[in-house]
Amino acid sequence: MALAWIEQKRRYRQYKSRTKQLPANYRTAIDALERYLMYFGAITKGDTLASMLEDLVDLFEQAAADGTPIREIVGEDPVEFVEALVQNYEKGGYVTRERERLTKAIDGVAGNAP
Repeated sequence: MALAWIEQKRRYRQYKSRTKQLPANYRTAIDALERYLMYFGAITKGDTLASMLEDLVDLFEQAAADGTPIREIVGEDPVEFVEALVQNYEKGGYVTRERERLTKAIDGVAGNAP
């Protein structure tokens, strides 16, 4: 267990090191996305969060190299971007399970159950 935690911490430090290399506007954007994820992402597994952040910095590094505007990365609604990102990583996570449970319960009482 301790080794997994140490590995996650190492990966996070590498991620932070990579974000510091980004141009200022990309760094500000990724920092804002990370903050949102930490507070509202409901990611409960450290390795899942590390993978998500690594993929996010990959995306931003490539976008910076290509000169892609930030709005082309995150779209008009950054919250929607982050929520879609979380959905890609938290399959089976408690938030996803509760969303599905809520939908099934309402469908059942509304007569929409399969």
